[in-house]
Amino acid sequence: MTGESSPAEAVRTGRTSLGIEFGSTRIKACLVDADAPATVLGVGSHAWENRLEDGLWTYSLDAVWAGVQAAFADLAADLRDRHGVTLETIGALGISAMMHGYLAFDASGELLVPFRTWRNTNTGPAAEELSDLFDVNIPLRWSVAHLRQAVLDHEPHVAHVASVTTLAGYVHERLTGRRVLGVGDASGMFPIAAGAPDYDEALVARFDALAPGGIPPLRDLFPAVLPAGADAGALTAEGAALLDPAGTLRPGAVACPPEGDAGTGMVATNAVSPRTGNVSAGTSIFAMVVLERPLTERHHELDLVTTPSGDAVAMVHCNNGASELGAWAALFGRFAEASGSPLDPDAVFDVLLREALSGAADAGGLLGYNHLAGEPIAGLTAGRPLFVRTPDSTLDLANLMRAQVYGVFAILALGMRVLSAEGVAIDRMFAHGGLFRTAGVAQRFLAAALAAPVAVGETASEGGPWGMAVLAAFRRAAAAAGTAGGLDAYLDDVVFADAVASVADPAPGDVAGFAAYLDRYRAGLAVEAAAITAL
Repeated sequence: MTGESSPAEAVRTGRTSLGIEFGSTRIKACLVDADAPATVLGVGSHAWENRLEDGLWTYSLDAVWAGVQAAFADLAADLRDRHGVTLETIGALGISAMMHGYLAFDASGELLVPFRTWRNTNTGPAAEELSDLFDVNIPLRWSVAHLRQAVLDHEPHVAHVASVTTLAGYVHERLTGRRVLGVGDASGMFPIAAGAPDYDEALVARFDALAPGGIPPLRDLFPAVLPAGADAGALTAEGAALLDPAGTLRPGAVACPPEGDAGTGMVATNAVSPRTGNVSAGTSIFAMVVLERPLTERHHELDLVTTPSGDAVAMVHCNNGASELGAWAALFGRFAEASGSPLDPDAVFDVLLREALSGAADAGGLLGYNHLAGEPIAGLTAGRPLFVRTPDSTLDLANLMRAQVYGVFAILALGMRVLSAEGVAIDRMFAHGGLFRTAGVAQRFLAAALAAPVAVGETASEGGPWGMAVLAAFRRAAAAAGTAGGLDAYLDDVVFADAVASVADPAPGDVAGFAAYLDRYRAGLAVEAAAITAL
């Protein structure tokens, strides 16, 4: 391919869109052709891990910047290897990250306490108080719950709080100078008004009326809210130097509103219209379903958030995803290495997941609990990974692995059953994340867990960073046209017009088997609760 349409020319001229996502275990960068966002030009990544400090899960801000610089450098190296070009300019930029959590700064921009991530479950009293005050379910991980809990706990830093944001909002502000947030990410800070991409004014007034320890009004504390396609600033010279300390990257890229990983998952799976939904599987696992109508009542299992355009979404968020499955895979990978037949990690996963296909439909009586952290949907405040079986169960590798994969989806399935009881209809459910790279395994088991067809697209393993790059390309197109237009139409007509997806229909035997597994799993939650108390 030659001329203006070549990948090398797209990189050289800045006809590109960059998405960067801060996941729980990896920071990923994905560069696409802004005129053809389905075309991935290059990727980069950097591994990082959260730390438990003073009983709270956190990442340091030094790790944020070291990690994003490493991911950007990895992307630049990938572009040199693939296309023989140096990354000097980009056309559009978007930042996404783990939703929710608490980053509190004083008036001079100094971080007051270490970043408190979505994984922390110490905010129970505040979440309960606010849920009753608002008559809206306020999950433990939401930013407003963290803020209110700090007030209730009389933490000294509260007297100095001047601003609160999410990880995506913080990085975006440092890169662009704009203190804004995409409505999807903002919906994990505070409830969003129906029909408007902004905080619910009536609930803001209720919160401010609490007289919460002398802190500023909520609208002064939290970032301004923007829908997808809106002007969120541009990459500054200081921001370019933060991404690329070598000084090769030039400023000027238009920036889209920063988003949460839930929003990028919806975009990456074209699930932003009513009756569509998606499942994102990583360190955590969550499902998003775009609603046609309000729910009839409040459910602690369901969060009400929004798409990046502001449409209402019911979210089932589970704190624990595929990490425990990864630990089992690492164990078997080490066995292969010790036996003299080493396999790379992807190959280990492939072997184990395919072995799970031959397991019994109910996993042979085995149960796998993937709880490394607390699980609010199940009422569990801490995590104790467990593998449990009865004496008459069938312990073999196939059943073991099927039980572990089922365990990834079990809490999610409990939450989705609440949504089903509300009468919410789903026409299309998409899945994305590295768990779905092995074709036809996790996808098939998820279809059984949801009792619904599950589609996986060609970009499933790229996931959120690609979805963020698409949102940045949408902003670039909106800037060129002078109007944002509709995100759903842009995805249908520009991004997914020629998309290919594989669909797994739920097999009756798998559905019945997973239902039997889930009945035992639900009963066994008492064992998990006892383990938290005893160990």
